Amino acid sequence: MLYSIGVIETHGFPASLAAADAMVKAGQVSLLGINQADSGRQFVTIRGRVGEVDRAMEAGIKAANACPNNGKVTAHYTVPHPTENIESVLPLHFDEKSEPFRV
Repeated sequence: MLYSIGVIETHGFPASLAAADAMVKAGQVSLLGINQADSGRQFVTIRGRVGEVDRAMEAGIKAANACPNNGKVTAHYTVPHPTENIESVLPLHFDEKSEPFRV
């Protein structure tokens, strides 16, 4: 099955939590994680079918931007059909924690 990967970068944890919540509710996607970067930035990463990831990304961006206390999306990107070398370098695979929630 062909998968897509979507990443939303937010400023602040509440915005990333709002984005993650909206994404898993809007599309049939798997949440791969919320990772911390520098200066209060967070990365929310999802994986699923291309159409589902697109729908989930739209909902996540909207939810993060609507978050109070200056929550906002600083960047976002979708990788449709990532190649094997991208998956081997980046932590985008399913692991034992995320496997039960795999879609």
